[in-house]
Amino acid sequence: MASTSTPASGTSSAPSLKRTLGLWDLIIIGIVIIQPIAPMGIYGVISNKAGGHVVTTILIAMVAMLFTAISYGKMARAYPSAGSAYTYVGKEIHAGLGYLTGWAMVMDYILNPLICTAICSKLTQNILPGIPYYVLAACFATFFTVLNLRGIKTSARINDVMAAGMSIVVLIFFVFVIRFVWGLHHYGTGFFTQPFYNPATFSWGGVFRGTSIAVLTYIGFDGISTLSEEVENPRRNIMLATVLVCVITGVLSSLEVYAAQLVWGSKPFMESQVESAFPLVARQAGGFFLFQLLNFTILIANIGSGMGSQLAAGRLLYGMGRNDALPKKFFGAIEPKRHIPANNIIAVGVFALAGAVILELLKSKTGGGAYEIGAEALNFGAFIAFMGVNAASFVRYFLRSAERTASSLLVPVLGFAICAFIWWNLSPTAKIVGTVWLAAGIAYGAWKTDGFKNAVEFEAAE
Repeated sequence: MASTSTPASGTSSAPSLKRTLGLWDLIIIGIVIIQPIAPMGIYGVISNKAGGHVVTTILIAMVAMLFTAISYGKMARAYPSAGSAYTYVGKEIHAGLGYLTGWAMVMDYILNPLICTAICSKLTQNILPGIPYYVLAACFATFFTVLNLRGIKTSARINDVMAAGMSIVVLIFFVFVIRFVWGLHHYGTGFFTQPFYNPATFSWGGVFRGTSIAVLTYIGFDGISTLSEEVENPRRNIMLATVLVCVITGVLSSLEVYAAQLVWGSKPFMESQVESAFPLVARQAGGFFLFQLLNFTILIANIGSGMGSQLAAGRLLYGMGRNDALPKKFFGAIEPKRHIPANNIIAVGVFALAGAVILELLKSKTGGGAYEIGAEALNFGAFIAFMGVNAASFVRYFLRSAERTASSLLVPVLGFAICAFIWWNLSPTAKIVGTVWLAAGIAYGAWKTDGFKNAVEFEAAE
């Protein structure tokens, strides 16, 4: 992909991204993208797939994602670039593979704001049923876009407030669960260990199927690396923030679903209850008040996730546009006043609105909801990127390094193998949608590079 490399940041008068984020800004942005209540929306699906062993699947998924989080952090030290996995794979392995990784990531990153726009609209209809879905979708897509156009520091401060609010709700939920369990007169044998292992419902097949869905709890931690060019001391802070966000999310999510399983047990949810499973658990523990509080909190969480994922998507598109992997004039531009890729933020907002509308129209024909369709496809792109980052880490820190260590071999190899296993076991719908997306990317890349004869020239940030 023929492009001319421009001077590194700091040696050119052209507008560039501004370094204003500290370690805690990154951690909070990562947690909000993932959501402090991440497993609540998919709790019912995991529970039914895994025979009630939700906490087990969350913990297995955390171990799996930690390998990849470490690989992300190590690669961010080498390349503190807004392009993230796209840059890592392109620089360490091959420019063409880097392009395909970036293209797969684009699907992942732009689907998240789309899904959040659709979910927020549906949840708001539960509170204000008189407002049409399409009006709400337009409002939320516009809201996400306008706030992200105000600049990275404004987005960080809003994320602080949202993270604090959701954390308070989680604490309230724990209080109600403790009160509920305290009031029980009969626990039964193994009451406190059954969430981890219930011999009556346990099967490895079910746990693995549940784990392939439970990894959605962690999707988004990689968005931290796309902000590398707006971070103070990125070679230190990106590594720490990526790993810490993964661990914090795993621990908090495990506590949430463990508490829910103490209330609900291992009994399955009816098909009509799956999407609202966690609020139903909350209602059993705390009545109508807790049910409504959880409904509202899930809405707020998706607002935060939609904003955060749109923020990360804009930076990924900028990294690809700067290298002319996407049209440079549009995607590689920085708005000089606020130092943000404004074109990309607007483009993602438009896509989120259009996609939310289209998926809702499809619902009447297919019987499926926007969340289900989008979530299945999201994992396809995410795990291609995860495999790419682990492969890039293996090449840089083991194959090419003068000081080879056991960790530089085992971490990326295990991370790649686990991600490949999960990716291979995705649903047929996800594979079809993802394959079509990749085919479109290959066709576009072939056209841009004269049959891949011209390579991308990756620009490095300082």
